[in-house]
Amino acid sequence: MLRRNFGIEIELTGITREKTARTIATHLEGIMQKQGRNYKVVEPSGRIWEVVYDGSIKCQRKINGQKASAGSEYSVEIVSPILTYERDIKSLQEMVRKIRKAGGFTNKTTGIHIHLDGEEHTPRSLRNFLNIIYSRNDLLYTSLEIERERMRYCKKMDKSLVQKMNKKKPTTFKGIEDIWYEGYYQSRDRHYHDSRYHFLNLHSFFNGVGTVELRGFNGTLHAGKIRTYILLSLAMNRQALTQKSASSKKPQIENPKFAMRTWLNRIGFIGEEFKNPREHLCKHLEGSAAWRFRESA
Repeated sequence: MLRRNFGIEIELTGITREKTARTIATHLEGIMQKQGRNYKVVEPSGRIWEVVYDGSIKCQRKINGQKASAGSEYSVEIVSPILTYERDIKSLQEMVRKIRKAGGFTNKTTGIHIHLDGEEHTPRSLRNFLNIIYSRNDLLYTSLEIERERMRYCKKMDKSLVQKMNKKKPTTFKGIEDIWYEGYYQSRDRHYHDSRYHFLNLHSFFNGVGTVELRGFNGTLHAGKIRTYILLSLAMNRQALTQKSASSKKPQIENPKFAMRTWLNRIGFIGEEFKNPREHLCKHLEGSAAWRFRESA
């Protein structure tokens, strides 16, 4: 799980794209290059980080400690190269801390998107992934406290889409693709296709990027939360890849915190490495993590 490739997009404001790129370049001991209104940072290894404009971000900066409106140069989206958890997580977390220290912050319009390598996926595993997300829509959205302002960019998985997938059980990527785009009138080649704005985005898999994208994470520069989101994404990805099948049936949940804890255990959140991520994911859920129906008398 921890060795599979992923990429991350981190949206923020508070500092300019130039300052963000300069902070990244200093951290990585890389070379910063300007490209129009955007920037890229080339690591000594040759990997490239991009710092780009995103029109969905409400641009702000702090003046005398108070947040105020800012120009478009304060719209910042960091796009990572291909990463792996074991090799890159500590450096990524330290980079995030430095950006925060430099003045970066997030607001209700910013988000985090995680791209998972699609090379190992099959039609079966993609259908598994849809079912995994759909069956835990409510639990995930409560746990992650997805901002209302971002809901249009990370909608819950559509019931009719999931039902069609499970009724037809397509065995080819073409079959999955046709159901995914059913009901949309835009060209499938369009980069900003409306189908992409869901917690699980398969448009990125079909339009040449070749990744499965998870979009259900609020913007944050909290290094621990970013690690949590990456681990959750990798764990769900492994579940989709390794299970023979995954049900779309929503489990009956009497105790949300207990349900989350037991599900996290099933998908691999076991041991000291996952202690803080478990706490982050259970923190905003009601109930007891120890008892399914009620706390011990």
